[in-house]
Amino acid sequence: MLELVLRVVAHRLAVPVLVVLVVLAVLRALLQGRSTSRERDLHDRTLIVTGAFSPLGLCLLQALAQRGARIIALTPEPLAVAVIVSLLRTTTSNEHIFAEQCDLNNPADIHTFCTQFLTKSDTRLDGLIFAHEYQHIGVPSFLRTTDDDERDEKSLATFLMTTLLLPALLVAPVERDIRILTVVNPFYAAASTSFSPTFPTPTPSSIFLAEGHRSLRTIILTRHLQRIFDALPKPQIPKAETNASSVPVVSGRMQKSNLVAVSVSPGISRLDTVSRLLNADWKLSGSSFSWFGLFLYILFAPVLYLTTKSPKSSIQSVLHALFLPTPFKVLSSTDTPIVQTELLKPGALYADCATVKLDVPVPSTSINVTENDKEGIQIEEDGEYGGEKVGRWVWEAYETGLKVWDKGKDKSD
Repeated sequence: MLELVLRVVAHRLAVPVLVVLVVLAVLRALLQGRSTSRERDLHDRTLIVTGAFSPLGLCLLQALAQRGARIIALTPEPLAVAVIVSLLRTTTSNEHIFAEQCDLNNPADIHTFCTQFLTKSDTRLDGLIFAHEYQHIGVPSFLRTTDDDERDEKSLATFLMTTLLLPALLVAPVERDIRILTVVNPFYAAASTSFSPTFPTPTPSSIFLAEGHRSLRTIILTRHLQRIFDALPKPQIPKAETNASSVPVVSGRMQKSNLVAVSVSPGISRLDTVSRLLNADWKLSGSSFSWFGLFLYILFAPVLYLTTKSPKSSIQSVLHALFLPTPFKVLSSTDTPIVQTELLKPGALYADCATVKLDVPVPSTSINVTENDKEGIQIEEDGEYGGEKVGRWVWEAYETGLKVWDKGKDKSD
């Protein structure tokens, strides 16, 4: 009798349980976001990657190495990651993976690395991927630690390294496709109405607002960097031969430089966002790590598995921005180039493998910035992400913050 009852109950529950499982599977697939449908051969391409040994960074290293890229991964302690580098070389059959010493919290270290790179015999550089700004910084008040300085240092490190490596990028052949990707956290929208680019960052009431300020500042900086690239004198683009597979089809309205800077927001990640939010990351220093945060992370692990992204899903938008063809050249096997294809938009913000429209209101108060033709270049007003004036405001805030950071580190040393 009991066996009969169990069979009836199992039969009646089978369909509801199956439906629930299917719904959960579909929900998780949707929340993981889109995956890129693009591919790109990265053999003989040299890429510098920061934040390479974070959860997102490791997945990104593997994806780039599998496609043949020559990778220079920056880390403050190369010996500590030697085993990881060796494993990546073995599993991807790519010997061109190198861990170079560079502490991004120290401007002197950044200067040293960039100087050494620029004085090498081979200074080819096809891309910069700044992934160190993606990891969440800051915790709720009951797990509070000091983190405002770390936010500013990570942002200033991006600006400093970009400006120091510009000589290698600007002298590259015009036909070379060079990309600068800044990977940012997903809280940029929270700061759009109260944005201020100043350093040190004003302490807001919410850690999400603080992270949003950091993210939005980097997005606006990246957009303005593209404006500067577009305003530089343009060398003559070599014309393709008839029936060539690479046909220059770029128009000035689509792309004006072979240097492309874009921002990428991978979304909310379990390991890079939530575990850091709870101080449940084992890599945190002893004073920052929280056993209570780890308990909360384990407690909500099933929900987080469904609603937040894995590192593999998080890198999809980064790969999409790296793999998309630029307007500079469109591959075609015929005399007529194919234009019905998605092209990378210079200066844009990408999330979920698509561009994001972001309205940044211009502050009502006056913005004290220099004239945009101060250095002999005229930067056009495009109205995107606050426009050229807000972009210049952010750029000059970085310059001011960098001077203070350099002086502060010199005194502490």
